[in-house]
Amino acid sequence: MAVFEGTFTQTETLKFGIVIGRFNDLVTNKLLEGCQDCLKRHGIDTDFHGTQVDYVWVPGCFEVSLVARQMALSGRYDAVICLGAVIRGQTPHFDYVAAEVAKGIAAAGFQTGIPVIFGIITADNMQQALERAGIKSNHGWNYAMSALEMASLMRQIRGNGNMEPYSGKVVGPAAVTQPLPAAGNSTIAPKSSTELE
Repeated sequence: MAVFEGTFTQTETLKFGIVIGRFNDLVTNKLLEGCQDCLKRHGIDTDFHGTQVDYVWVPGCFEVSLVARQMALSGRYDAVICLGAVIRGQTPHFDYVAAEVAKGIAAAGFQTGIPVIFGIITADNMQQALERAGIKSNHGWNYAMSALEMASLMRQIRGNGNMEPYSGKVVGPAAVTQPLPAAGNSTIAPKSSTELE
């Protein structure tokens, strides 16, 4: 029998995708900074034009899981980190968004076999969110640590040949996927308004 455990060393060949929800960017920018700091201190090139991390900005948390799944399906990443903040308001909107984001991110990892890290802060108010994004501690660091450990662990497991990624057949509209561009590291955003049509 074997024991597998992720490590935080030998990171030179690891590749990460980071999906960031733009809504509540006061919080998400700080989470991204904490995430980048952790990755950089563990030998990952976090430069926007580097070769180890791709950054994708989406409108809000609800869109994060769709893009995370597409990135994981591309086969280009050892792990995908999802960053965002859902802050409770005066309507039930918070409950719907928080629940669906959590389900979507979990499904993305399960369906693809790629670690998809849940880095979405769910808070009752802005103060709580900011405390988790840097005032008391920056959870972005923790999300990056999880990504490093899981990426390393999955490489070990796959290298041993004992496990394969989930191979369930997806049917319907979700089965139609468009691969990400094969270019080097980049931030993915439309170049013009015509690309949005």
